[in-house]
Amino acid sequence: MESTAAIKDLKVKVTNKQILSIALPITLAILIPQINMLTNSIFLGDLSTEALGNAGITGVFYLIFAVAGNGLNNALQAVFARYAGSDNSEAFKVILAQGIRICLQFALAGILITWFIAPYIMQQVADPKAYPAEMEFLKIRILGLPFLFLFQMGNAFLVASLNSRYLMIGFICEAALNILLDFLLIKGRFGFPALGFNGAAVASVIAEVVGMIVVLLVLYRTGLKKQYGLLQRYTYDKIITKQILTISAPLMLQYVISVTTWLVFFILIEGLHDETAKAISNIMRNVFGLTGVFVWAFASTTNVMVSNLMGQKREDKVIEAITRTMVLSIGFCIAMCLLVNIFPQVFFGLFGQGEDFVQKGIPVLRVVSLGLLLMSIANIWLNGVTGTGKTKINLLIEIVAITVYLGYTWYFIKLNYISLAMAWSNELVYWSTIFIMSFIYLRSGRWKTKK
Repeated sequence: MESTAAIKDLKVKVTNKQILSIALPITLAILIPQINMLTNSIFLGDLSTEALGNAGITGVFYLIFAVAGNGLNNALQAVFARYAGSDNSEAFKVILAQGIRICLQFALAGILITWFIAPYIMQQVADPKAYPAEMEFLKIRILGLPFLFLFQMGNAFLVASLNSRYLMIGFICEAALNILLDFLLIKGRFGFPALGFNGAAVASVIAEVVGMIVVLLVLYRTGLKKQYGLLQRYTYDKIITKQILTISAPLMLQYVISVTTWLVFFILIEGLHDETAKAISNIMRNVFGLTGVFVWAFASTTNVMVSNLMGQKREDKVIEAITRTMVLSIGFCIAMCLLVNIFPQVFFGLFGQGEDFVQKGIPVLRVVSLGLLLMSIANIWLNGVTGTGKTKINLLIEIVAITVYLGYTWYFIKLNYISLAMAWSNELVYWSTIFIMSFIYLRSGRWKTKK
């Protein structure tokens, strides 16, 4: 009887209450690692403008691998949610086991690429003066990748099983430790070594290890491990593995392509040989991270809602679920954008830079805010496509949007540099393309299951 009740609870309802019950805990969970990155930048800005600038390109490089894990995470959410919607929670233990197996394989690949291939790439594109410090940082930072991936696997299960309220525990522990270690290790305090730029990398790796341990403890202490038989069987399951890879492979490629193009953007900015432009761009990356938490939370909710509805065979409710989630996403994003734009001096002041830096950064902040508002719409519809399981369409949409983005970026930085604000307007072009294509596809109904 208990098992039946639990399964019934796994079916989502298309209501604002249901959407918020999934999205708000995810928001808080995503917000905390963004605070981590913001904290890293604040401490590094206090160290030097050069360190703050270098954190931009290294941070984006690491993100290439981190978002690959996010693609796998989103795929697992979709698979979990599809089985939840079809009353088959017995499959959860198999899905999680195969997800862990896959994530560790990808994490190992990321470490090997960073250690043995990335040095040749970075040497060609990085500022020669910054290259040694940036490469040393990356070789340390990448060691946290397997722990990050395992952390994400546990969180994927919590979201899809409608237990997102537990997400905050792991993230809070990780964030608190990261901030503490940044304080202790970057400048060396209370007898700890002064590791400088590398201190931020060491702090993040240790925090990711702790985050993984905490999410495992959550599964044990809440009884979820026992209830669903998690972490008991790791034998290879061909069917589930194929399902995960079929959905995740296009998503992972999509996310990697997306962040790689952002890396190209930062490389072009670095090519200007302007430390201020690099530093401002790194702060804008933090703005995207900090303000975008609501967007990503509601996007993740859209993925879960649509996948669950597909499992329930309630395809008629999919567009309604996407629309409701989009309205809430826009509302939260507007609030965050207003906050940073009303008090820009306060925000830029966090990074320990002077008034001239602030004045140069404000026009860029305005443009980035418009990009975030577009993202709050486009990302919801794109994740609606993800939830249908048609992730090859996700990839196609991404390729088209990235092609437009790169052409625009190349023109306004490499060929016709006017201002940093105009360079960052590429985000408006990118998210407009994402929205138009996702909207047209979903409204066409071509994703629906054939009767």
